[in-house]
Amino acid sequence: MCRHVAYLGRPRSPARAWFDAPHSLLVQSYAPRDMRGGGTVNADGFGFAWIADDGDPVRYRRANPLWTDESAPRLAQTVRSPLFVGAVRSGTPGMPVDEAACAPMLDGHWIFSHNGVVRGWPDSVAGLAEKLPAAELLRLDARTDSALLWAVLRRRLAEGADPAAEVAQLVSDVERAAPGSRLNLLLARPGMLVATAWTHALAMRVSPDGFELASEPYDDDPAWQAVPDGSLVTASAPASAMDEPDGAEGVDEGIRVTTTAIANPAGGPAGNEGSQTCST
Repeated sequence: MCRHVAYLGRPRSPARAWFDAPHSLLVQSYAPRDMRGGGTVNADGFGFAWIADDGDPVRYRRANPLWTDESAPRLAQTVRSPLFVGAVRSGTPGMPVDEAACAPMLDGHWIFSHNGVVRGWPDSVAGLAEKLPAAELLRLDARTDSALLWAVLRRRLAEGADPAAEVAQLVSDVERAAPGSRLNLLLARPGMLVATAWTHALAMRVSPDGFELASEPYDDDPAWQAVPDGSLVTASAPASAMDEPDGAEGVDEGIRVTTTAIANPAGGPAGNEGSQTCST
């Protein structure tokens, strides 16, 4: 059921996370370790997004398996960014296999990915869909559960809602409408990364340079920590934490990472609470 990886921090190349690490996103496309019954490979397309020098996202997506794309590894080597997201897709049976269905999805400076499935699609979430204007439904990126989730979320964001709160609320809303759904959502923009762990695998790592999230750790560094099921992870970074290092010492601003429980409509909160800060 798809894999994704994201980074926020000082500019770096995504090549290691996407291609070069022992268990990179490339390896996870054909040999994932923790799909939890949601398929065996992620061969229904892939996508990359990153923040360019002008502050806006750039995206590269294809509907073919990642291992068949000869251009992508070299492309990754040319990128250096303070924020990037990569995803590989295992399409739910009955949903289209095309480029528009592949994460990441974009809107303005927002980047979105969904790892999982909405149970009972599409009938189960018809109530959520009917709250959107008809024109927005007609403009869905693809006829998939992920595209609908993104349409609902970006509508709420456009109304000025708090990003982290709305990501958590969307998980609760979908769980109420479609119990048992897998809802690992990822939302990013310059200076912010928000993700959920909801009945699917997610890990995080804080390093001297920044913060990472991954469906599966891409190397054996013991600094990786499993994100508790039912959790919302939010990372925020001041501009100074996303600049190229200048050799100065004593930087006291860092990336703030918090983990909180998401309200479970079936019976109270799940997950845990806590926070940590890394200096970059």
